[in-house]
Amino acid sequence: QVQLVESGGGLVRHGGSLRLSCAASGFPLEHFPTGWFRQVPGQKRVGISCISEKDDSTYYEDSVKGRFAISRDNAKNTVYLQMNSLNPEDTAVYTCATVVACGHDPLGLYWGQGTQVTVFS
Repeated sequence: QVQLVESGGGLVRHGGSLRLSCAASGFPLEHFPTGWFRQVPGQKRVGISCISEKDDSTYYEDSVKGRFAISRDNAKNTVYLQMNSLNPEDTAVYTCATVVACGHDPLGLYWGQGTQVTVFS
């Protein structure tokens, strides 16, 4: 089968850290630019980070730059999002997706199911 599966979400206190995983099966994730998105109920889903398939260059929205880090492990066919210094404004459903190209709020092509991240004060 071909799919993306997110994991690693959960409940964390203000200032804490989580690492999200986006595991691909059925295709090599390293051949596709891959982004992380998040969505709060009632709001638009927005891209927050992306990693290129060419040279592993990375992109971050200003809201997460310096706190989050995206990476890929080709042997595990998995993209990660390390999230540090979390605050309640980071509470959202986080989803990974292959995208057309990395940049500001990229167009997602193939999506995972999402994982909930909740940050409390």
